Amino acid sequence: MEEMEEELKCPVCGSFYREPIILPCSHNLCQACARNILVQTPESESPQSRRASGSGVSDYDYLDLDKMSLYSEADSGYGSYGGFASAPTTPCQKSPNGVRVFPPAMPPPPTHLSPALAPVPRNSCITCPQCHRSLILDDRGLRGFPKNRVLEGVIDRYQQSKAAALKCQLCEKVPKEATVMCEQCDVFYCDPCRLRCHPPRGPLAKHRLVPPAQGRVSRRLSPRKVSTCTDHELENHSMYCVQCKMPVCYQCLEEGKHSSHEVKALGAMWKLHKSQLSQALNGLSDRAKEAKEFLVQLRNMVQQIQENSVEFEACLVAQCDALIDALNRRKAQLLARVNKEHEHKLKVVRDQISHCTVKLRQTTGLMEYCLEVIKENDPSGFLQISDALIRRVHLTEDQWGKGTLTPRMTTDFDLSLDNSPLLQSIHQLDFVQVKASSPVPATPILQLEECCTHNNSATLSWKQPPLSTVPAEGYILELDDGNGGQFREVYVGKETMCTVDGLHFNSTYNARVKAFNKTGVSPYSKTLVLQTSEGCNFETQSAPYSQLVDIKKLLAVAWFAFDPGSAHSDIIFSNDNLTVTCSSYDDRVVLGKTGFSKGVHYWELTIDRYDNHPDPAFGVARMDVMKDVMLGKDDKAWAMYVDNNRSWFMHNNSHTNRTEGGITKGATIGVLLDLNRKTLTFFINDEQQGPIAFENVEGLFFPAVSLNRNVQVTLHTGLPVPDFYSSRASIA
Repeated sequence: MEEMEEELKCPVCGSFYREPIILPCSHNLCQACARNILVQTPESESPQSRRASGSGVSDYDYLDLDKMSLYSEADSGYGSYGGFASAPTTPCQKSPNGVRVFPPAMPPPPTHLSPALAPVPRNSCITCPQCHRSLILDDRGLRGFPKNRVLEGVIDRYQQSKAAALKCQLCEKVPKEATVMCEQCDVFYCDPCRLRCHPPRGPLAKHRLVPPAQGRVSRRLSPRKVSTCTDHELENHSMYCVQCKMPVCYQCLEEGKHSSHEVKALGAMWKLHKSQLSQALNGLSDRAKEAKEFLVQLRNMVQQIQENSVEFEACLVAQCDALIDALNRRKAQLLARVNKEHEHKLKVVRDQISHCTVKLRQTTGLMEYCLEVIKENDPSGFLQISDALIRRVHLTEDQWGKGTLTPRMTTDFDLSLDNSPLLQSIHQLDFVQVKASSPVPATPILQLEECCTHNNSATLSWKQPPLSTVPAEGYILELDDGNGGQFREVYVGKETMCTVDGLHFNSTYNARVKAFNKTGVSPYSKTLVLQTSEGCNFETQSAPYSQLVDIKKLLAVAWFAFDPGSAHSDIIFSNDNLTVTCSSYDDRVVLGKTGFSKGVHYWELTIDRYDNHPDPAFGVARMDVMKDVMLGKDDKAWAMYVDNNRSWFMHNNSHTNRTEGGITKGATIGVLLDLNRKTLTFFINDEQQGPIAFENVEGLFFPAVSLNRNVQVTLHTGLPVPDFYSSRASIA
């Protein structure tokens, strides 16, 4: 009931209504408060003058609010009429409820009557503090307003329910809390006093004892004074005027203004209006229930917003940290290049210093020797060597004149860092806010005639329905893991065709696609079943599984080339990316385009060029292998590196199994990856090189090669497994 308390308080004094009266606008006021906010009006606006002019048609005359108003726009309260000598402007006060209240226009005369019976000034006006409607009182004054006895009863029950516990009325010293009340005696008793003063025998046995709270209510519900007519104070209300919507007495029907109105029995209308109020409350109760559920939803939203804020902040910090880490890594790479350039310049200058120092020492020695020869006094001996010395001096002088005294290296660094695009991108870094403004796009349709598989790659094509009117901003293609597991996104973009590489051989994949725009995403398309094999067999999900080809019975051979996208920038490609070499003296890594995780796979590489006995490496690697060192230096690669005499196996910079036998121009390197047995074996010129190189290899592997500018190799794929290995596997 606490929510109801505001309904029970007067808008003027802010306290519970005392003797509330009902204004014609259906709002309530305390009688005393209504008297306090009365304002005297000009004589010309009185009811008598209006009736005399024929303009008055009602007991209460509402003022023309367009011509004059009690509402003051200056202070958002109520003001008295201005410009009339009979209504001087008076300062206003503010009630506890924030309503502007005006004191009486003249001091009330001393009287011992109640506020309702006390006379009011002539031509008084009252303004409702809630709806701001103003009306002029007639000769009856405040007695012309009906009393709201229902509201009085509600306030009494509310105050009694909030009151403190009742005390026993018969305790001699400290009153104890009452436990019962006798309705006949009208006395509250505690247990000891009830046993002593009100024993349950004799005449008292017939008295009705009730709990204190019920007894308190029964006290308040004792018969009240019956509501009387405001026009005929000696008459009780007996009928209800349908046209005026108010209770009336018998005398009103005989001689009053209600004589020609339709009236009905008071009890019948009471029941009818109670029923209508109950029905209206049912609808309001539904709205209140919805409001409570909505409040629960809003409170849940507050919690969700807080959780999402924490999650979003963590994501933002992680993204910024990732950018900072990437920038730091790039910084380290650029510094390494600067240091390399620095070392190169120093080496060139130091070599030139060393060369000039040696030559200067030789020149100085020759000069000193010639000076000593000039000091000799033997003409014949001097002439024997003078020609040779003259030629040596001229030759030495010529050597100094051929750019020897010009620095071979400048002190400036021919490196310029262009950071303006990155700075611009950082300044443009911002959130992208998506607003829903249109429906989601329609479900895409997979074009079966254009979908196919090749080796361990799958190509899928789709389109929007022909009658679709909602444009799609992009598409999301999803595949499972080849084992019936969860779907994962493999493509997000605007294209309607996509080729997915690096799938498992001998596997069956389920594919589906959906469209999206700013509003949201469409439903998924029908699921398509794709089989990675030589054949491009595929069926829709609804086809019987028995109709699908058993791809494990098919020969799984793979055709692939080197991948320029993942290779080091120093790698040089030719022959449709089947032949590679390098522009650097350092080892650089290049990977194949196809990854393997199942089955047995064999490929070969021929040595097209082999100069100065380099150490190329061949094997397999993860996608994130280091690209600027020899294959096998990190834990992402398993390789065999070989020179012209011998070979070694290497993984994580650990060298094992040195084996005699090297390579030359025209040699063939074979790589056999058996993921069924989890082994990796190498061959040179169709002969196995050493034992099985690596065991327990699991995961996704890409063919890999590392080489420098002294080596060029060509890749050969689509090869069957060597016969001797197949026969050995069948025996095993």
